[in-house]
Amino acid sequence: MSEDNAFLGTGWSFPPEFRADTGDVLMVSDKQDIEQSLTILLSTRPGERVMQPDYGCGIQTMVFAELNLATITEIRALIEQAILYFEPRIELEKVSVDATDTLNGRLLILLEYTIITTNRRSNMVYPFFIMEGTLVDL
Repeated sequence: MSEDNAFLGTGWSFPPEFRADTGDVLMVSDKQDIEQSLTILLSTRPGERVMQPDYGCGIQTMVFAELNLATITEIRALIEQAILYFEPRIELEKVSVDATDTLNGRLLILLEYTIITTNRRSNMVYPFFIMEGTLVDL
């Protein structure tokens, strides 16, 4: 394993999957591992992890907040702080919050970042549901 790959890491896929033929855990590495790590970080509330109570993002506290510039700024700050503390493999360049789909209960959070060891720029979109479960058809 090269030094770059060792820093980027290898971990369980998220959500965890198992190979049918061997029963082994499906593993992910490099950029895919980083993206899954970011998804886990953004969807975890601080205090959810017993052994790491500070881990998480805390954007879920903004679900019922009035959606205005102050709220969007706070969401961006929560994300920036969480990534700074808990994802050392990347340097966050920009966080954008797209609020054009709020009538459907969704904010799109665009993360633009650089993978430090490879100096490769990348981005991902994290859908944050602010009215999850309210439009369920039974």
